[in-house]
Amino acid sequence: MCATCGCSDQPRLRLITGGADPDPPHEHEHGHEHSHGSGRTIALQEKVLARNDALAVANRAWLHSREVLAVNLMSSPGAGKTTLLERTARDLGGELGLSVIEGDQETALDASRISATGCRVVQINTGVGCHLDAATVGDALRTLAPPAGSVVVIENVGNLVCPALFDLGEGARIVLASVTEGADKPVKYPHMFRQADLVLVTKTDLLPYVDFDVARHAADVKLISPAAQLIPLSATTGDGLDAWYDWLRLRRLA
Repeated sequence: MCATCGCSDQPRLRLITGGADPDPPHEHEHGHEHSHGSGRTIALQEKVLARNDALAVANRAWLHSREVLAVNLMSSPGAGKTTLLERTARDLGGELGLSVIEGDQETALDASRISATGCRVVQINTGVGCHLDAATVGDALRTLAPPAGSVVVIENVGNLVCPALFDLGEGARIVLASVTEGADKPVKYPHMFRQADLVLVTKTDLLPYVDFDVARHAADVKLISPAAQLIPLSATTGDGLDAWYDWLRLRRLA
């Protein structure tokens, strides 16, 4: 069990190609700890995060040596990560050499959606785990073997808490906040938004039908993460996608 959040740390990694059914998952063994008592729990949390951070440094060096941009896409479930990736892969996949690491607790449904666009994708199933970690992302990167100068998007498990704690070696962190969730997420989950380089406000085509205070949300993001860029968009209508694509292009060049 992960001493930080209590989830399983034995994810399954599988490569999805051409929309075909995946092979039986290949399990990767990682050491795990069990904690007893609050003092020991804190010590183990620090140990788990320190071990993860060391692996993240190795991932970052591996990506840098290949001039590959990796971005960590995080949100609550249903905020529109996979839909945005489908549209991005169709519109920009060839230009960016886009590939995807797909994180879910079970199934390869989202990976199959991404693969159907022609984009190369690796599925990580975390079981009861609520986040990806640097170890399994490192395995996935080496499986993908992204070409030099390309972009890898890591779609993290839908969760606004634990993914913010784990450095994966990414070059940027992106948080999606859909208008259907309400405008209070930045103040309710400040650690997640504090880590963001970019906040994407998704499903803006639904604004006429939901109670979402655009100005309040933008002000809260600015207060919590002053350096974060904010882009409203709709993957359905295409509104705002040009700004998102330009952001990806610029980060890739940087």
